[in-house]
Amino acid sequence: RYPTGVPLMDQEGHVTSSLAGLFYRSSKLTYRHGIDLIFVFDGRRPPIKHSWLTPGEREKRRERFEKTLQEWRRSLRRGDLRTAFSKAVTTGMIDADIVGDAKRLLHLLGIPMVQAPGEAEAQASYIARGGAAWAVNSRDFDCLLFGAPRMARYISIAGIYRGVGMPSRPEVFTLKNTLEKLGITHARLIDMAILMGTDYNRGIRGVGPKTAYKLAKRHGSLEKMPPEISLLLPENTDEIRHNFKKPKIDRDFELSTGEFDQEGVVKFLCGERGFREKSVRSTLERMVRAEAPGKQSSLEKWGR
Repeated sequence: RYPTGVPLMDQEGHVTSSLAGLFYRSSKLTYRHGIDLIFVFDGRRPPIKHSWLTPGEREKRRERFEKTLQEWRRSLRRGDLRTAFSKAVTTGMIDADIVGDAKRLLHLLGIPMVQAPGEAEAQASYIARGGAAWAVNSRDFDCLLFGAPRMARYISIAGIYRGVGMPSRPEVFTLKNTLEKLGITHARLIDMAILMGTDYNRGIRGVGPKTAYKLAKRHGSLEKMPPEISLLLPENTDEIRHNFKKPKIDRDFELSTGEFDQEGVVKFLCGERGFREKSVRSTLERMVRAEAPGKQSSLEKWGR
């Protein structure tokens, strides 16, 4: 982004911030750390997602968004670029053009991708469960609820999250180790999430991770919860569980992979999107020279 928080754009107004992040981060993960990547794109959101929000709550969310935009504009007028940037990064939107450009770049780089029919995290977790991937890279702990064997977070090249000066260290969570440490089953982990609240339901007020864990350990399943808890559970509990246990995924997915095309990347990024050719070619040359023995070792050390 520019110091004002506005995403980088080319002369015709195409957003290029996402392309820059995708190109330079992905290439460096490949040539410096030897990590093979698969990108999974979101499909249609399940009808149940956020369906529990009331019209009033939806309106409040819209008002918060508008308020943030106003604060961003006021910060710009008074020359407070730091505040303006922090407000701008919370209002970013991804549209079809950005997704289309991302897929085109990945195809030219020869990096495989999968178009999920539903939630990307659910599809990625399925891919990892089948052994085609070692871990799912996401900040969303739903990956563990979807059954991902490993979940990697903060795989950031600079060690800074979203450029706001928040140091981050890579983390890898292993589902099996997590369940063993907590002494619960995967089904109880899903029940704990329902107690706290998910994208599919409103949580019970006052129930956080510690309380949800105590309830799960003491009573077991949601069906065995005391009345003061069970009466507050959503009526569609079984549907919520089903969306985590058997989400809409492509079980016969195929990796869509193009051929690595250096000149095609240069033509797209430099000729069409205004990138500096010297920088792009330098990165591409590193990718060509790179050899990656012992793949994933740079992530494994962060596992827990």
